[in-house]
Amino acid sequence: MTGEPNTRLADLFGLAGWSKGELARLVNRQAAAMGHPQLATDTSRVRRWIDMGETPRDPVPRVLAALFTERLGRVVTIEDLGFVRHGRAGKRRDVRNTDNPDGLPWAPERTAAVLTEFTGMDLMLNRRGLVGAGAALAAGSALTSAMYDWLHTDPSPTADAPRHDSPLHADPAGFDRYEAAPIGSQEIEALERSVEVFRAWDAARGGGLQRKAVVGQLNEVGGMLAYRHPDHLQRRLWGVAANLAVLAGWMSHDVGLEPTAQKYFVIAAHAAREGGDRPRAGEALSRAARQMVHLGRPDEALDLMKLARSGSGEEILPRTQAMLHTIEAWAQASMGRGQAMRRTLGEAEELFVSDKSDVPLPSWMQTFRSEDLYGMQALAYRTLAEHEPAAAKQAQYFAQKALALRNDGRQRSKIFDYLSMASACFIADDPEQADRYARLALMSMGETSSQRTWDRLREMYRLTGHYAGYTKIEDLREEIQLAMPKAAAKRPRRTRA
Repeated sequence: MTGEPNTRLADLFGLAGWSKGELARLVNRQAAAMGHPQLATDTSRVRRWIDMGETPRDPVPRVLAALFTERLGRVVTIEDLGFVRHGRAGKRRDVRNTDNPDGLPWAPERTAAVLTEFTGMDLMLNRRGLVGAGAALAAGSALTSAMYDWLHTDPSPTADAPRHDSPLHADPAGFDRYEAAPIGSQEIEALERSVEVFRAWDAARGGGLQRKAVVGQLNEVGGMLAYRHPDHLQRRLWGVAANLAVLAGWMSHDVGLEPTAQKYFVIAAHAAREGGDRPRAGEALSRAARQMVHLGRPDEALDLMKLARSGSGEEILPRTQAMLHTIEAWAQASMGRGQAMRRTLGEAEELFVSDKSDVPLPSWMQTFRSEDLYGMQALAYRTLAEHEPAAAKQAQYFAQKALALRNDGRQRSKIFDYLSMASACFIADDPEQADRYARLALMSMGETSSQRTWDRLREMYRLTGHYAGYTKIEDLREEIQLAMPKAAAKRPRRTRA
């Protein structure tokens, strides 16, 4: 007991709208359903949790997490409730504080526990038809401060895996859990192949349709990590977890579940680092940076990119470095830093062409090809054009180069290129060309389940307002208004497309 109020629990309690007596009764009922009929929570105990900072004993934190998850319609974890998750003594001191409420970074056994709990809660929301919106996004600077030293060191090759008999891994409340058991190389190969299938589907159709399947697969992998496998298999399993967590995060971001997405990116960075793949950890954090730019927080994206680039280690390949540079350039463009953006994109080009392909690219980098470099350059210049209209010509140039190479079925990327081109044409006072590319984007958007494409379309739509009275553009505006999903139309304004 700290003697201080648990403000995180108090905030969630206020949102839930329960009385203290109601919450006590719900805890007892849920605990009994879990096989703990002896639990007898009362109003005074709930008051001590909230007002005095008392941490209840297991299984109460897990019961509370499940209750708040169902009540609020978003994933609520033990950390979100302001409780310290107790693991084995002596492994790592608790580093939670006001700026780092999740106690980052996590030890390996805690990473697996958080992974399993979070995916289980996410699946529960899916099963019950709720929408997981998550809590507030953590600041990029807070993540960087918490994880800098940890990411710059290598994990111990003999680090203990979670034990399947650990109290951390008791069956969580309210959702299923994969039973810990040994697996072999063939099972891991099958998991690695499944990642490729999910990744291809996401690129082609967006994150909405397969997100639940990816989260479910990740939940099972979390259970597998609770069994200690030989080191070479354990590292590969951590790699599968990292890849699936990145996908789960990217799909969540794609459908607008932003805090949920950020949590998956942090989980992915932990899993990659535990698997000894620091470049993958850096790439996972770069996804969080891209998310920040999309949400209009480019300064925080730059904080995350510093960590992603410096923490990726010396083994990072030139093409991966090029990709990281393009994200940094987009953030710089969002802040109107044209000179810095051009310099960063120049470095990205040099790194990209310097890659001799003498070392096989990791699976997660094989989709960053020439058209993706051009597409990111187009996006950066289009974003800068809001500050420097002359940059629109360069945006058109790179968008055209990207579109000329888009023939691999990655429909979402093509839509983004169409929108970059259309927006650049509007800024360059070429409404005829803008109308053409906007309609190509609009025709394709119904084939995907990507909320981000609608976010970008809304920003392009804003530019059409300068052409009021222009018949063709008025028709386009009307078509966009009719096509726009109602949920997308009500979303808060994002950074410019």
